[in-house]
Amino acid sequence: MKKHLAMFALVLLMMGLCAPPVFAQAASGTVKGVCKDTEGNPIVDGVVVYANQDNGQKYTLKTNKKGEYFSLGVGAGSYNVTLYKNAGDATANKEIFHQNKFQVTLDENTLDFDMKKLATEAAKGQGLTPEQVKAQQEQQEKQKKEVNTVKSLNEKLAAAKVASDAGDFETAIAALTAANQIDGTRDLIWFKLGDAYRLSATKQTESAEKQKRLDSAVDSYQKALQLKQAATNDKDPNATKTLAAYYNNLAEAYSKAGKIDDSIKTYQQAVQADPTAAAQYYFNMGAVLTNAGKADQAIDAFDKCIAADPTKAEAYYQKGVNLLGKATLQGDKMVAAPGTAEAFQKYLELVPTGGHSEEAKAMLTSIGAPIETSYGTKKKAPPKKSN
Repeated sequence: MKKHLAMFALVLLMMGLCAPPVFAQAASGTVKGVCKDTEGNPIVDGVVVYANQDNGQKYTLKTNKKGEYFSLGVGAGSYNVTLYKNAGDATANKEIFHQNKFQVTLDENTLDFDMKKLATEAAKGQGLTPEQVKAQQEQQEKQKKEVNTVKSLNEKLAAAKVASDAGDFETAIAALTAANQIDGTRDLIWFKLGDAYRLSATKQTESAEKQKRLDSAVDSYQKALQLKQAATNDKDPNATKTLAAYYNNLAEAYSKAGKIDDSIKTYQQAVQADPTAAAQYYFNMGAVLTNAGKADQAIDAFDKCIAADPTKAEAYYQKGVNLLGKATLQGDKMVAAPGTAEAFQKYLELVPTGGHSEEAKAMLTSIGAPIETSYGTKKKAPPKKSN
């Protein structure tokens, strides 16, 4: 009898050893949760990755339109859980949040990602008061609004540039005006609007409309300057250069509107704002004075341009033109003002084949001066024809 019992026990033991692991499924649990962004909206098509800390096994779960994720058969253990934005390969997406050492049991396991709540809790954990938490949230909203505003403004700027490049200033003006309606505190928008008005003025056939557009250009440039001056700080290394550029274009608008004194004053402000570009601003000043018939002041402006940049050939030529206008007649002979020949000769020295080289040579001939295409190397003027 004992022998039979022993045999029976052995059979049961063998049966136990050979029995399939029918209860292996019991070693896993269920995971689920809801994912929401900082505004409380569902994170749609997000990716939640459960990574087992013990064996490295990963479970990649996607969120639905309600921001929900769910999975059966997740092995029990300790997991690092990461939430990624957008569906697809999680390694290629932006991580939003993660939680380490989340314990998955054999039962139902819930892990929600509420980014708004988490942000509030994090702020409280830093010792912030409810008022400070609110201020932090308002700042985040402000930053988000700023991003959207800048995006819209850049779109308007891009459209205006395309239109301006094509000579369609009406479309450019409309786009920039719309940009100012979105946010009227951006100096660059006002500056570009000033450019569009100024350039469109040259296309007008009626003097009243031309003047109206130049006045609008002046107003826009002045607004740009006010905003830029208010925002200028030491952290912006290009602030003074930007201010100078604004002054330069404002001065150009003044000159086209016939306001010469305002134009000259504004060019001087450009020089003061950015002395490194003084040569160009003095040259522009000289050009306005030349067109206004103010030769002495023009010569002075070109001298200042040359002092700032002795290699600016065009300044020598324009100085020579203004000096030639001061020539006098002694009998039938033209006597040029002192420095006239030197101005044209210096121009030819710097650019022997420049755009005004032939005119410079002709003017030297007219005053009986030698032509020098390389300063110090003289070429005799052709003999005058006898009558």
